[in-house]
Amino acid sequence: MNITAIQTFLSVVRTRNLNRAAEEMNITQSAVSARLDGLEHALGAQLLIRSRKGATLTKEGFSFLEQAQVIARAWDNARARISLPHGVTTVFSLACDPGLWTGLGQSWIDDLRNRNPDTAFEVWTAGTSDARSWLQSGMSDAALLPEPITGPDLKSRVFDTYELMQVSTRPRKAVEWHPDYIYVNYGEGFRAQHAETWPSDETASASFSNPDWALSHLLAHGGSAYLPEPLITSHLRDGTLYQVENAIAFERHCHLSWRLDRQARFAWLPQAT
Repeated sequence: MNITAIQTFLSVVRTRNLNRAAEEMNITQSAVSARLDGLEHALGAQLLIRSRKGATLTKEGFSFLEQAQVIARAWDNARARISLPHGVTTVFSLACDPGLWTGLGQSWIDDLRNRNPDTAFEVWTAGTSDARSWLQSGMSDAALLPEPITGPDLKSRVFDTYELMQVSTRPRKAVEWHPDYIYVNYGEGFRAQHAETWPSDETASASFSNPDWALSHLLAHGGSAYLPEPLITSHLRDGTLYQVENAIAFERHCHLSWRLDRQARFAWLPQAT
């Protein structure tokens, strides 16, 4: 088994096709097949059902997929850490929920980069499950998420507290239901708060799980939505968005979790933002 075979397996899973995987990796289809054959032989199990229509995972393939992703990430991480540019002595790897990047994670990383020129930074999109796995395996040093990740070798703190504000592309007051309302799903806790505050049976005109995408749709098509205050501050200031009058705001917390063995290397982890 080798890393190239694992990377090829992941490419086939992404593209669901041996030909497209071959194009992605700039090799021949026969080379893709040979690598998959070698990987399956080394593991003693069939990972993919291959046909002219494409490739699908077997039960064993599903079981191996997560480990393959961990191995590939670990390899990329190791390569990054041993091939640092001149003047850079270490790499800080952050797993970040995509909804917390704009206005929070990005400004924090920008500040850290300015204050730590000897450190390289990498940021990976992650939900709680991936972030927990990456922290536990050591592939990531820290994670910025809506909830803390706990464990014997991990520590967390509240990174920031902010409001989810209902905003609109036109000035208006709060109403029980608006036909152009866009629903943004911030998780189970928010869904319960939202249902209690706005007990309507109507279905939103559009729904998103990512506030950045919701904002982009809102600015392009109009309407209203609950969005994080750090994300919309500039839009409120320049008048492209308006806070909906009398609409209840929801308080949210985001948490920074990190490996304890990284704390000595990255002294900013336990500090206030």
